[in-house]
Amino acid sequence: MTEHLKSNTMVLPLKKGVQKMTTITLKVSEADKTFMKAMAKFEGVSLSELIRTKTLEALEDEYDARVADLAYQEYLDDLEKGVEPITWEEMMHDLGLEDE
Repeated sequence: MTEHLKSNTMVLPLKKGVQKMTTITLKVSEADKTFMKAMAKFEGVSLSELIRTKTLEALEDEYDARVADLAYQEYLDDLEKGVEPITWEEMMHDLGLEDE
C-alpha cells in the first residue's frame, strides 16, 4: 500500500517497505560518466546507487524547500487576514498535551 504526502501543488508517494527496483536509462556525456564513476568510487558505492541517492536527495531537498515556501506564504497570508499565530504552549494546551 502506498501513502501520499499532499501539499497545495503536488502529491508525492511516501516510501514504505521494500520496493521492486526498475531501470531508468540516462544519457550523459563521456566526461560526465567518467566524473560520476570516479565519485561513485570515492563514495564507495555503485554508479547506480550514487545516481539514485544523489538524485533523490536533491529532489527531496527541492520538495522540502517548496513546501516550506508554501507554508511561509500561508503564514503571511494569515497575518494579512488578521489571523494571529498561537504559541507552542497554546497549541499543546489546545491539544491536551501540555504535561507530556
